[in-house]
Amino acid sequence: MDLQKRTAEPLAEPPAPPSSSGDRAAEGCLVVAIRLPVRIVVLVLVVPVRMAWDLLVVAGRLLRDTVLRPFGRALLWLGKALFVLPLIGLWRYVLAPVGRALVWLGRVLLVVPALWLYGYVLTPLGQGFAWLARAAGTGLGWVYARVLTPVGHALGWLARGLAAVLSVVGVGSCTAVAWLLRYLVVVPARWLHTWVLAPVGRALAWCALGVGRLLALLVSGVWAVLYWTARILVVLPAVALWRWVLAPVGRFLAVVAREVGDALGHAWRIAGRLSLTVGRFLGTLLRWIFVEPVRWAYRTVLTPVGHVVRDAVLRPAGRAARSVGRTARQALAAARETARQARADVRRLLFGQPRRPAGIGRREPSTGEARTLGSSTTALTKD
Repeated sequence: MDLQKRTAEPLAEPPAPPSSSGDRAAEGCLVVAIRLPVRIVVLVLVVPVRMAWDLLVVAGRLLRDTVLRPFGRALLWLGKALFVLPLIGLWRYVLAPVGRALVWLGRVLLVVPALWLYGYVLTPLGQGFAWLARAAGTGLGWVYARVLTPVGHALGWLARGLAAVLSVVGVGSCTAVAWLLRYLVVVPARWLHTWVLAPVGRALAWCALGVGRLLALLVSGVWAVLYWTARILVVLPAVALWRWVLAPVGRFLAVVAREVGDALGHAWRIAGRLSLTVGRFLGTLLRWIFVEPVRWAYRTVLTPVGHVVRDAVLRPAGRAARSVGRTARQALAAARETARQARADVRRLLFGQPRRPAGIGRREPSTGEARTLGSSTTALTKD
């Protein structure tokens, strides 16, 4: 028994992943010669298309956010106001009550009379018809068992007796007829089958088999001739054309299409970066030409002017307006009070002094009276 430890076998290194550099090195000179001009031409053609595409995307987003979305919301609100709400009102306040009324009328006019007719008219009639059918079936069964069955038995007995009499009388005549049929029909038919029909049938079968073999031989020969003719004239030229012309041309076109596709992808990505750079440059230019001057003018010119106008004009005007309003309110209040006093004076002159209500005695002492120990100030201790 081997007690020594076996040395560990060196682990097999995993296969290196395929690298693009290896693929590039494995490509032929034709692919490398095609790639650079194709990518240059495709980049020149794709950059304007990508920039136009990005411009259309920006314009479409702006149109969607500023025109189409508000217009769609307005159309949605208009459709809801013109169609949904009227339909809901029509269903809720017209169709549903009318449907409930029709269901109630149908129940009252159709279902209840139908149930009454079924329960009190059709059911008794059906039960009466069923009883009559059972009674008729019982009567027919009695007629079959008591009348027809004995008559049938009697007729069968008579038929059996008549058959026995006829069989006893006609035995000799049947034997003669059978002998005549055998020697006049059966024996000639058997001889004709054995010595005429069977040999003729075998001869015809042998002739048909020979003709079939001859036809098969002719068909196989014609098929072989046509096969080799088609193979030489059609198949071999087609194979040669595919192998030596179409396959190389197809490989070349596949390489060109693959390179064009890769070039389109690279050109599209590069054009996207160029378009992004141009868009950022235009945005920065627009910002420094329009936005920043407007912001500077707002911060340095309009804001101080607005503050000056607010502090010098608007606030004093507001205070003056508030003071004028306050004075006007006080004048109106004084005029209302004067008018009220004048109405009260006119009422006193015309109708006299109004009668004052009689005073009500209080249980509690008035505030003017001083409380002493001898005076009662509560309801329980009051004198």
